[in-house]
Amino acid sequence: MNKIAVIGAGKWGQALASAFRHKCNVVITSRTKRDIEGFVSLDEALEYENIVMTIPAQAVREWLHKHYGFKNHNILVASKGIEASTGAFLNEIYEEFVPKSNLTYLSGPSFAKEVLLGLPTALVLNSHNRMVATGWSEVFPDFIKTYVSTDVIGAEIGGAYKNVIAIAGGICEGLKLGENARASLISRGLVEMARLGREFGAKEETFLSLSGAGDLFLTASSKLSRNFRVGLGLAEGKTLDEILKELGEVAEGVGTAKALYTISKTNDIYLPIANEVYEILEGKDPMESLKDLLNNRRR
Repeated sequence: MNKIAVIGAGKWGQALASAFRHKCNVVITSRTKRDIEGFVSLDEALEYENIVMTIPAQAVREWLHKHYGFKNHNILVASKGIEASTGAFLNEIYEEFVPKSNLTYLSGPSFAKEVLLGLPTALVLNSHNRMVATGWSEVFPDFIKTYVSTDVIGAEIGGAYKNVIAIAGGICEGLKLGENARASLISRGLVEMARLGREFGAKEETFLSLSGAGDLFLTASSKLSRNFRVGLGLAEGKTLDEILKELGEVAEGVGTAKALYTISKTNDIYLPIANEVYEILEGKDPMESLKDLLNNRRR
């Protein structure tokens, strides 16, 4: 794996390209041409055997339909989310186009800004094919410690759910509810995440690891998180359109909140925080959501 193509040249794609250049030859591409190191056309990128995908979750299916044909690629999926229109997890979408043995999913705490600066972190490579995941682990730079796991669905749920709880964390911060409230919110968010994971056959330990608690603690408590900043804006009374325009980037938690709401209602899974986040995104007053959560006696 000494040659890698990154598809998606946003901040996360550029950060991963920079990281992989420590050990590999790396090219990068996106919808529009960018004046950045290693930029190539999509056709050239797709000739590479090893591909890193950072396309946002809500755009993945359409992109694959329009642009992708399998050529024995090893694909590392580095985006996180659940498709809002169908409730499909990313692994379900990718497996329609790529054999599951050729797919690996990246999870764990990883702000693009810090990866770009070469600051240390630890991540998990999740795949049904442990050999392929191990191959990816060997090309990460020395400042990123990697682990290998076969719990793909657990990693998918952790990576998606934490973005929704991050929106709630931003609301908590914006309403100045205090540190006790933040700790309560994040810990109960972890409970919800694990509850959903059990329904889909994930391993309990995944949610206590980097893929669950690690990523959740980071994203739900920092202004570096786009989803956290969405929550801050909602607490300030801004509309979602205003917030996303100011953000100028994709906030995966917005679409994932809708997906989780649908999954919760369809499968009768108790996800109170995620459901309140969805309702706030739909216009509910955050203070009303707070009251409803505090008055909810169900555990």
